[in-house]
Amino acid sequence: GEEELSLQIGDTVHILETHEGERRCLKGVSCPRRHKETVIPNELPLVQEVTTTLREWATIWRDLYVGNKREMFNSVRDMIYDLIEWRSQILSGTLPQDELTELKQKVTSKIDYGNKYLDLDLVVRDKDGNILDPEITSTVSLFRAHEAASKQIEDRIQEEKSQKQNIDLTRQAKFASTPAFALFVTLKNVVCKIGEDAEVLMSLYDPLESKFISENYLVKWSSSGLVKDIDQLHNLRAVFTDLGSEDLKREKISFVCQIVRVGRMELRDNNTKKLTSGLRRPFGVAVMDVTDIITGKTDDEDKQHFIPFQPVAGENDFLQTVINKVIAAKEVNHKGQGLWVTLKLLPGDVHQIRKDFPHLVDRSTAVARKMGFPEIIMPGDVRNDIYVTLALGDFDKGNKTKPKNIEVIMSVYDEDGKKLENVIFPGAGDDGIIEYKSVIYYQVKQSRWFETIKVAIPIEDVNRSHLRFTFRHRSSQDTKDKSEKIFALSFVKLMRYDGTTLRDGEHDLIVYKAEAKKLEDSSVYLSLPATKLEMEEKGYSTTGKSAQNLGNCSISKDSFQISTLVCSTKLTQNVDLLGLLKWRSNTSLLQQNLRQLMKVEGGEVVKFLQDTLDALFNIMMENSDSDTFDTLVFDALVFIIGLIADRKFQHFNPVLETYIRKHFSATLAYTKLTKVLKNYVDNAEKLTEQLLKAMKALEYIFKFIVRSRVLFNHISWRRRRSNRPLPLTCSGSLTVLLGAAGERRL
Repeated sequence: GEEELSLQIGDTVHILETHEGERRCLKGVSCPRRHKETVIPNELPLVQEVTTTLREWATIWRDLYVGNKREMFNSVRDMIYDLIEWRSQILSGTLPQDELTELKQKVTSKIDYGNKYLDLDLVVRDKDGNILDPEITSTVSLFRAHEAASKQIEDRIQEEKSQKQNIDLTRQAKFASTPAFALFVTLKNVVCKIGEDAEVLMSLYDPLESKFISENYLVKWSSSGLVKDIDQLHNLRAVFTDLGSEDLKREKISFVCQIVRVGRMELRDNNTKKLTSGLRRPFGVAVMDVTDIITGKTDDEDKQHFIPFQPVAGENDFLQTVINKVIAAKEVNHKGQGLWVTLKLLPGDVHQIRKDFPHLVDRSTAVARKMGFPEIIMPGDVRNDIYVTLALGDFDKGNKTKPKNIEVIMSVYDEDGKKLENVIFPGAGDDGIIEYKSVIYYQVKQSRWFETIKVAIPIEDVNRSHLRFTFRHRSSQDTKDKSEKIFALSFVKLMRYDGTTLRDGEHDLIVYKAEAKKLEDSSVYLSLPATKLEMEEKGYSTTGKSAQNLGNCSISKDSFQISTLVCSTKLTQNVDLLGLLKWRSNTSLLQQNLRQLMKVEGGEVVKFLQDTLDALFNIMMENSDSDTFDTLVFDALVFIIGLIADRKFQHFNPVLETYIRKHFSATLAYTKLTKVLKNYVDNAEKLTEQLLKAMKALEYIFKFIVRSRVLFNHISWRRRRSNRPLPLTCSGSLTVLLGAAGERRL
């Protein structure tokens, strides 16, 4: 026939000559006729070998994938990619002879290494990398070449292992040198049949303590199955920062994703025109154990992890309960639904991460902070976050035949009744909002929300602000829902009567009932007790009647509990520390405040290290004509240096160094510090204990003295040069500006 033959390298073609002199080609057929020829390809023998090797490895590669041998699969994949690339370079014919020779050596070395790795036959070569022909090579020569090849490959394997160990050791050293870590997360896809818009909330969770340890990372998902903000498509990245050694010691850490659908009360309702929309309803959770990733035991940023999805059993199934069930269960019947994510542990705080990993973390990457302080708080790291968790509530059904569908609405108001805007953050990656609406559980008397929201209020507004929680029944029918009004209210002030911030922990709030219009007026309820504890302190009875009248409001028998956590470098919950930080407001208590500082718990002092040191040196400088407070300030400074020398807080040494180098500005402190230290040395027999503490802190005391003297010399030199006085405040900072003509100005 005249049809074309499909040939591959290595095929044998038989050429038959007919009686008429014509020639016919038969592929792979044994022919008894005497006229036959073998087609020899034009490619180099090494290219043929690479092609044959790739075919052989491809079959094994597929078997590794089927057998779920991921490590070997990835190794073979990398070797195949290398051989394909090098084969293309050889075939291009553009390489100089020396580069071609070097590339041939790399190819043969890779083939031999791969064959050994896959337990395949060893190919024996000459010094140029060509396969030895056993027909013309002696047995002894073949044996010696085989021995040399085996040794060379074994050395290569050992070298690869050594390189891997060095990489691991380098990585461990890098992590050991930094007290802060971060978990980088990329959301690749959400495969769930939701049918409505949804909110995907991701966070880190401690299953043993049953509590979240980080803020949420919030992604808004549309009903079409894509991210709602199309600009974020293929760019859903977040970094969970501020993790420290305490988190590495946790027995277990889980990555939890909660999915909340936003739409109708019940999905099975189809008549959407008459139904209430925009309701936040529970849909399900996905949980993955990330302990090995957090502790650094596994590290594969390219690996996509599938996190199986567990829907809620019923519309009133609490998300917190489902999370704990999934963690306890061995398997999840996910039916192919779940999330695809990549995870990688990064060393350093958020500033260091942006510097070291710009290809991963940029300005568009969401930053979800730990709910708590990092182990080191550097000067200038100002934070003022209050985490509020809607815990649980118990609400009577009232005139309803069934329990209410309770929705909690949280907002922030000042004492004049003005609502603060954009200070509530439901999750990283989302803008601030005016009010937060909770998930609604259908016809449940005792709701358990456990939803955490971040409130970030400007520091100057905190003392005038309070959180307001209003409660409303939501109906599935739109006409009925519009008629439902707020039926109760709770509130809590962010600042206590003594000037300290709201205590961390649980707060049982009083639920007040009144007309909806009266509940909107802050003057009606702000003078009333906010919590049951405050009610007892003010002498109100908490027993007896189910409702008590307090002005225009009555206390309901309903209950509502929240928990709060304050993470602020400016707001303290310690009265003694507050007294020192605000020492100008009552100078008559200054000596007492300085003495009380040395009784404050160390963790609270180091959180406010810069402000505390600023306060001490301001006291010293603003009383420069008197030595009344010099000794107390010196002792307080020794106390703080002693704290940082303690093993528990020794990672704050860089913070103190940074403060001395960049923030310290007391130019005359050296005279007073030197005077007190000299007094301790001169009276060593009487002041043995004080001198001993001072000697332990001597390194940093002298650093303060030297820095103070250097600053003083700079100012004196500038004054002499400019021949005019320079007015400075004790707490002010000095900036040296270089002019266009080279002159300098303070």
